[in-house]
Amino acid sequence: MNNNSKHAVFLAFTLIFINMHVGFSQSHQQASNNQVMAQTITPNSSSDIQYFTTGDGVKIAYQLDGAADKPVLVLANSMATDLHMWDDQVPTFTKYFRVLRFDTRGSGASDAPEGDYSVDRMGMDVINLLDALHIDKVDFIGLSLGGWIGQWMGIHASSRLNKLVLTNTSSYLGPEKFFNEQIQYLRGGGSLERYGDMFIHNWFDEGFDPAVVAKFRKMVLSTPRLGLASTFAAVRDADSRRTISLITTPTLVIGGINDRATPGEHSKLIAQTIPHSKLVMLPVIHLSNIEAKETFEKTVLDFLLK
Repeated sequence: MNNNSKHAVFLAFTLIFINMHVGFSQSHQQASNNQVMAQTITPNSSSDIQYFTTGDGVKIAYQLDGAADKPVLVLANSMATDLHMWDDQVPTFTKYFRVLRFDTRGSGASDAPEGDYSVDRMGMDVINLLDALHIDKVDFIGLSLGGWIGQWMGIHASSRLNKLVLTNTSSYLGPEKFFNEQIQYLRGGGSLERYGDMFIHNWFDEGFDPAVVAKFRKMVLSTPRLGLASTFAAVRDADSRRTISLITTPTLVIGGINDRATPGEHSKLIAQTIPHSKLVMLPVIHLSNIEAKETFEKTVLDFLLK
């Protein structure tokens, strides 16, 4: 090979190296720009409500309670409520855990972007939050809508879970027509008043503590109208009846014998489908943590601390 040929080969390899380096740098920069988290958070030591922004630009409200050196327990709430539905559990759970609560997108103090939501995106909101707070693994309790998010976590993010509690939830809840009617009504400017009555009927028996009922009615009526419509879409489209068979995380399923929103048979089906899960049925209508506070807390702690 003459000098000119050697020089040409050298130039060719040099160009290849430069192109590879530039390509790597561009790919690395693109990956950095596409990080699922929009920010990193240093949490306050207090139990004030704080905010973070998801990778798709939605502001989510969250609250941390308990000592920073304790394992983290995430509490995910029902639709049309906010993180305060767990207020009564915080004193008990913080004896053993640092409790992380949040308002799902479309509820409470979180943003309510337009368009249909999905359980997938709500699950990613949890992952985004854990990443922002530098939390690797958690125990997770999800009630109703929060239970759908918990199922998603168990299927798609099991490496982030120690144990999973699915309470008063379903793996599929039809009919589609019902949800479409609610979405159309709300997006057409419909009032939230009808949902105050509907949810309270599905959550509480007549004669239940009026102060508690009033607290939850206020949560419903404070839910952003379009956020509730978009959440109805998430529940309409959720169907994990087959995929929850992939969950390997130790799982406790709590059902309500008299549940009007997610019938007890749905809890039994979830327990039958998730391998090695445990089923406990309580004599409640829907909100086990409210209607059977002491029994619920003991059942959960016996499972989580075992």
